[in-house]
Amino acid sequence: MQNFSNQCLDLARSLLGNNLKHLNPDGTVSPAPGEQPRADEPGHAALAIGEFFRASGEVELEGHDLFDLSARCVTQQAFNEDSHENGLAYAALGLLSFGASKERNPVWERLTDPTREQLDECLLSRSDHEDHFQAFNIAKSVARFSFGLTKKDDTGKVIDRFVERIESHGTGGFCNDDPKGTHGVYNLYGLLSFIFIRQALQLHANVHLKDRKLPKLRTFAERYLKLLPDMTRQDGLGWTYGRSVGAYGQLHCISLILQAMRDNWIPPEKHALYLNTLRRLFQYFFVTYLDQEKGELVIRDEERNTVPNHTTRMANFDAARYLCQWSRLAKVIGGSMAVPAPQRSSTGGRFVPFDKSHRKEHGLFLYRDENIGIQYQMPLIGPGQKTTSDNLAFPHCPGIFDWTVNKYLPVMIPELTFGKDVIIPSFYGKNCVTGIGLKKALYLRFNQPEFVRTDGSFANGIGSCQVQWTFGNGKVSSEFVFQVKNPISMDRMRLALVIGSPHSSHRLGTTLRQGPEGLRAKVEVDDFQASWSAFETVSDNPDYRGYSGNVHYVQFLARDHPLVMRPGQQYKLILSYEPDVVFADE
Repeated sequence: MQNFSNQCLDLARSLLGNNLKHLNPDGTVSPAPGEQPRADEPGHAALAIGEFFRASGEVELEGHDLFDLSARCVTQQAFNEDSHENGLAYAALGLLSFGASKERNPVWERLTDPTREQLDECLLSRSDHEDHFQAFNIAKSVARFSFGLTKKDDTGKVIDRFVERIESHGTGGFCNDDPKGTHGVYNLYGLLSFIFIRQALQLHANVHLKDRKLPKLRTFAERYLKLLPDMTRQDGLGWTYGRSVGAYGQLHCISLILQAMRDNWIPPEKHALYLNTLRRLFQYFFVTYLDQEKGELVIRDEERNTVPNHTTRMANFDAARYLCQWSRLAKVIGGSMAVPAPQRSSTGGRFVPFDKSHRKEHGLFLYRDENIGIQYQMPLIGPGQKTTSDNLAFPHCPGIFDWTVNKYLPVMIPELTFGKDVIIPSFYGKNCVTGIGLKKALYLRFNQPEFVRTDGSFANGIGSCQVQWTFGNGKVSSEFVFQVKNPISMDRMRLALVIGSPHSSHRLGTTLRQGPEGLRAKVEVDDFQASWSAFETVSDNPDYRGYSGNVHYVQFLARDHPLVMRPGQQYKLILSYEPDVVFADE
């Protein structure tokens, strides 16, 4: 792991060195062209600088005094009226990185008295959160006690409250990032929460608290940890569904694995499996998102995009921070990454339940077929605050089954319109069942007793739907059976196929794309009598981009004239796909 450690630190030095020039004298961050600055960017920069100091021990970089830069960023974050709680949490941990007590902290010494008073007031002021923002409250509590700003350490209580929220908002032990919504949103931010809390506890002045709380946190963090080997594709692509994936879908997964190995959460017989997963995740991140010539992390360009609230500067500081963290963790873990890949079955699939109640179920279906290299992630989660294709219940697999970032399209799922009610068979299920069908194919079957609208709300009283997805032998099939409770006119039906590709230059040669025969989509049964539209070319449209590559074409299976649907009758739509899967460089 020593070589890996050195490589991470060299990359962090390059990334951080190229981004420190964007820090202004007042601690603000100059935005990238075409972007708007975020209020919490100084906090992200402060933590990146602090992590670099912890990993390297260096006090200067590219002629910049790191103590001075960090003090400026912390000051800016403390006095920023629009500052978000996460920015203060990042800044507080960045400050702690230079010393666990203010008497031995060179950055604290450079802060003025008004800044120290303002920081004390900001760390004391906390809103109670039920989503991933509660992790930032834990970091603020850690910083306030460690700096001696309070004699009472309430970190343990805040952690207990965080865990209680997980248990109360889901039966599977996963973080629900939209607990007040109709449906649970179980996405990458749950992973971020545990990584951030673990990092905060490592910096806590009270080491005994860490020893007391880690077993409780481990119980829930291990649920995410067990997902990662089954989520990681043969080319190293990691977490691909939900909001804010892309580069962060690689960063968070790598960090959790390294933290778990450092804490001995992974049994020895599983080391080879997780080291192989780690190696592939890092390689994909390194080739796909790092511009090695410029020394920058690229999250948006002419071929790809990401969520609006992720800026280029923030992502670069976050990547530098993570690289420094990986360097430190790899040194502690020791050993070698040169281990043979573990032997396991070439195909497999499972449904991971997130929440199960009398009315609805949420979960994630994972399927892999290493014979052709594919790995599908099909979430059954709510849409969150904004409906996009990220959370829809179709098999996410960039390069094969693509979708658009920041845009909603009914990808591989029929969307039915009844007047003002636009419904889609996604977001929740009931009686979720997995099993083995014909020719050893795996299937996921679920019901929707009530239609659900595209915004996640229930359309009670209109109808119900049964859904079955089947995977096996290189094929994917979907079956949708709709029934209505009263006679009603359906205005239109549509289903979208999105054709994309990996990035033209920032990609692995072994990453996957569609071959010349494409998806080989076939309509097996269609009671809606829909027809395929012509391909719509969107290669040059900036509104159609993926997280890692471009989107070129969109095609719809649509019925644009009304259909009177009657109770007691089933309306089926069955499609099959046999994608032509090839390597990007073939």
